[in-house]
Amino acid sequence: MNYVNTGAEYTRDGRYLADRITADGRDGFPVEAGRYRLVVSRACPWASRAVIVRRLLGLERVLGMAVAGPVHDERSWAFDLDPGGRDPVLGIERLQQAFLARDPAYDRGITVPAIVDVTTGKVVTNDFPRITLDLSLEWTPYHRDGAPDLYPAALRRRIDAIDEAVYADVNNGVYRAGFAGTQASYVRAYERLFARLDALSRLLSESRYLVGDTITEADVRLFTTLVRFDAVYHGHFKCNRRKLSEMPVLWAYARDLFQTPGFGDTVDFDHIKRHYYTVHADINPTGIVPAGPDLAGWLAPHGREALGGRPFGRGTPPGPVAPGEEVPPGHTPWADAPA
Repeated sequence: MNYVNTGAEYTRDGRYLADRITADGRDGFPVEAGRYRLVVSRACPWASRAVIVRRLLGLERVLGMAVAGPVHDERSWAFDLDPGGRDPVLGIERLQQAFLARDPAYDRGITVPAIVDVTTGKVVTNDFPRITLDLSLEWTPYHRDGAPDLYPAALRRRIDAIDEAVYADVNNGVYRAGFAGTQASYVRAYERLFARLDALSRLLSESRYLVGDTITEADVRLFTTLVRFDAVYHGHFKCNRRKLSEMPVLWAYARDLFQTPGFGDTVDFDHIKRHYYTVHADINPTGIVPAGPDLAGWLAPHGREALGGRPFGRGTPPGPVAPGEEVPPGHTPWADAPA
């Protein structure tokens, strides 16, 4: 599969299915326990946002999750991790089938995260920025006791402003660098990326979290790029001014979040590396997946407590990872951590 448009700047296709699952069902899809299935890949940063938010809010009991394998082809994400290569609830082999059930002429990206209506087998939405906000705002009757407020009303304008800048320069910025079709477009993306990371470092040198004194949607969105930085973006996408582990403030901030229940316990480094280095054959034609980096540093003390703040505000951490949703040993540094 080719991801680089030779001679051109990379532009993400933003044409998503924008129907929403809401408390009042105004789009025809009411919030309902057990009706929907969240389809993700742990390799994908956009999907990882939904995995983290679902866990932080305690929605595992009411919103099932299907985990696709890390490697896909032109026919989309496959459920090759499941027995028989089929999702046990949806009964399909590939996410593509749920998109085509929604629209047999569907010609846009088949992306994760996607939420599928189990009653019809059709995709409701793959609008990833909206999905996590709606989990926070529309699914409140099903939030666990002690769930954090990830999108508090008083802070939404600040969160939105941070999110917009982080998306343009960091979340999507690493792709604009990695999939650049010209030297000039690569340099522009590279410079924007590191200028933004420098600005975030200054902000986070004085504040434990991006907005306010608790974790919010903004932290979730930045984390999913930072956690992939050294494993993928530094080398594979040529974002190589410095590694994350060489940027002291951001490295400590990322470790702080990684060690917060709901963040690092959802991260699968094996899937992350296998996806990028295998699927992007035009960037890495040999398909060789790097053995490193060493993951032990993710569990090193971060010292961010000195800045104050409380991860969950007045709430509490989520409980243990739901049975069957654990990241496999060897795919995460937690497997080798002392009890």
